[in-house]
Amino acid sequence: MLARLAAVRWILGSFGVLALAAALLFGGGVEVIALLSVGCTFILLAVSAVIARERQRADLAGLVNRIATMTRNDPDPVLITGLDGRLLECNSAAQTYPSCTPAAMLATWTADPEAMVDLLTADALLQGHALRDFGRPGASLRLSVVRLDSARDLAEQGELLVWRIVRGAQDRPRAVDALGLPVLTLGAEGAPVAANSTMRHYLDWSPSAGVPAPEPVQRFLDEGIAGIAAGSCRTVCLPVSGESVTCLAFAVSGHDGQLDVVFLPLWLSAQANVPNTRPDFDDLPVALMQLAPDGRIEATNRQARALLGLAPGEAPFFWEVVEGLGRPVTDWFEDARTGRALNRPEVLSATLPAQETFVQITLRRATGPGSEQRLVAVLTDATEMKSLEARFVQSQKMQAIGQLAGGVAHDFNNLLTAISGHCDLLLLNRDHFDPDFSDLTQIQQNTNRAASLVRQLLAFSRKQTLKPELLSLESLLEELTHLLTRLVGERITLTLDHDASLGTIRADRRQLEQVIMNLVVNARDAMPMGGEIRIETRGARFKTETELGRVRLPAGEYAVIRVIDEGVGIPVDMIEKVFEPFFTTKRTGEGTGLGLSTAYGIVKQMGGYIFADSIEGAGTTFSLYFSMEAATRTADVAASRRDTVFVAASESAADEPDSGMAQNSGAQKTEKAPKPKRANAQTEPEGKAEPSRVNAIILLVEDEAPVRAFAARALRIQGYQVIEADSGEQALEFLADSDLRVDIFVTDVIMPGLDGPGWVARAIKSRPGVPVVFISGYTEDTVSAGLARTPRSVFLGKPFSLEQLTSAISDLLAEYPPDARRLKVVGTDRAD
Repeated sequence: MLARLAAVRWILGSFGVLALAAALLFGGGVEVIALLSVGCTFILLAVSAVIARERQRADLAGLVNRIATMTRNDPDPVLITGLDGRLLECNSAAQTYPSCTPAAMLATWTADPEAMVDLLTADALLQGHALRDFGRPGASLRLSVVRLDSARDLAEQGELLVWRIVRGAQDRPRAVDALGLPVLTLGAEGAPVAANSTMRHYLDWSPSAGVPAPEPVQRFLDEGIAGIAAGSCRTVCLPVSGESVTCLAFAVSGHDGQLDVVFLPLWLSAQANVPNTRPDFDDLPVALMQLAPDGRIEATNRQARALLGLAPGEAPFFWEVVEGLGRPVTDWFEDARTGRALNRPEVLSATLPAQETFVQITLRRATGPGSEQRLVAVLTDATEMKSLEARFVQSQKMQAIGQLAGGVAHDFNNLLTAISGHCDLLLLNRDHFDPDFSDLTQIQQNTNRAASLVRQLLAFSRKQTLKPELLSLESLLEELTHLLTRLVGERITLTLDHDASLGTIRADRRQLEQVIMNLVVNARDAMPMGGEIRIETRGARFKTETELGRVRLPAGEYAVIRVIDEGVGIPVDMIEKVFEPFFTTKRTGEGTGLGLSTAYGIVKQMGGYIFADSIEGAGTTFSLYFSMEAATRTADVAASRRDTVFVAASESAADEPDSGMAQNSGAQKTEKAPKPKRANAQTEPEGKAEPSRVNAIILLVEDEAPVRAFAARALRIQGYQVIEADSGEQALEFLADSDLRVDIFVTDVIMPGLDGPGWVARAIKSRPGVPVVFISGYTEDTVSAGLARTPRSVFLGKPFSLEQLTSAISDLLAEYPPDARRLKVVGTDRAD
């Protein structure tokens, strides 16, 4: 405590001398005694303070000497100083430095050594110690300072601190190495001493590697960050992977006294205009845009502008560039702004692009200064997704129509069988002079047209019966050209260009001719002013799987048939709809819209591919691809040809179906239906028939009463004895009578309860060898499994004529003649 008075020792002594002088002037009394006491006291305090100070100085010198003695052989430099940096003592290791002060020793390690010493001194006074690590390429340094408790009074006055410096050979990791932002650390005189991992990745160079900086990096160091001060920022061009990226360099003074320069995106600058100074935002591979609170588009990057059809700087409202949400886009925006519809993607249609574009948009809240009530929209191109969705829906629709067509065909064929059959029965007893003959003929013709329409539906649904064979395209087209020439008329030229090197294909001859005729009629209708229709065949070889249109064709050799016209073409928005059933632009009654859909179904069922290419106003090309057989078997082809007589579609406009547009019409090639032999009505009246037929007994099983009535009457007219049953169960009841003789079974395939193949399989166990005629409104391939298990059977599809029915039965009876026995017959006395 007395040592603290040493600083005012002269003042205390002066007061004591003045007090003694005043006592001499008064000469006596109490006042003199008091002044003498005060003067002596002040003089004693001054002398005591001086003695105490000198004693403490001696103690301090002894303490310093003892510390110096203990650290004399220490390999690390040790300094004893005061707060002012005045050196009191140092060991021999510290004497190797030119100047034995903490600031001098840190001169090459930190940008501001004086400030660093002051900071460490303050920390030591408050905490009792302080510690800092410093680094530079290839080395590191740790500086520690300790306040001595034994000299606390002196230390509080800043007179005694002990400094220790420890040097290392390796760099110490710094916290900035874990940052995602690039950071460059500058040491003394602004020289780079370290870089974090992000900066090393950007520059492809590290100052601690001992390798000279590349020329772009050195220019950046000399011109970009030279002389940068702590707390300041500047715009620099950072060399990244050979390119120059503009960013903001912000200098921060670290705890170790080194300068950390952090490189930030330029748009974070307070002086930057956010919408216009974001080159990195503009180059992002994700489409982004920022929406103002009122819904106006404030900022977009390049990807977003390309999707939405916006020009740079254009800022319409959000709901002006998208639509098709199902509710007002403004409502969706308000919900998102209030937080009710955030992060929920929606698919909308962009209104500005020339072509149809769909975008998936997710709205999120914007973050950062000045982003209150603003939204960020993340956009994704959803055009392909919507296209796939539309194609999937279209595929489902086409499949549903096909299933519907197959189901309708069965019931419709039953009705047509009854109508056509009873019409044939009426025509048996009438000739051309009968007043009802023309009406019956019209009924028969319209029934045939209805049956043709059902066949088209079955062709589209790929449920028709095909009879594939080896075909030579050259012979097929040569035979078909004569009919096609009559079909197209005089104003149109038909040209055939065939590749003679083509092999054979496996297809149904009749159905393939149907397809070609439909395509030629399409071409004819597309050229009302005349022109040329070209049919050409070519070979195509694909070494690998090849994509054509939306189809991937397997590798192999293909025969290609092209039908090319010079017509009006097909609009782009309709080209994908031409193969849809009932798609037509013609007036009611001028076409059914099934021409191309029939062709599509036939080609696909035969394992081929059909494509349509068109340029509006320049013509259309339909291409058919069929896989060629490995070897050409000419003999098999010649043996498989069938002589078929066709009716030209041009002979009757009413018999020419149309697919529904100028390029979507179809022609029907139909076999001439054999006319019923009316002579039988005159030469063989009802009840009188050939002896061979009288002996034949038929079990007719049909659940549809009108069909069963027609068939039973028609067969009896032809002289057969008929037993009628309305179900398979009833047929088995009849056959349970062992005395009943049956020469042939005629049965429907699909019936409630026990179906045709089911009851026949039971019946032939006890009556082997009985032939069977299966009749059905479904196609043969749908019941082929049941027919394959039944020997001596044929299939007759509905609707069938009287002659077709009797011909099928007579052929089977001729091949498998019945026994001569006549047994009990049940049901022969039923009324016709």
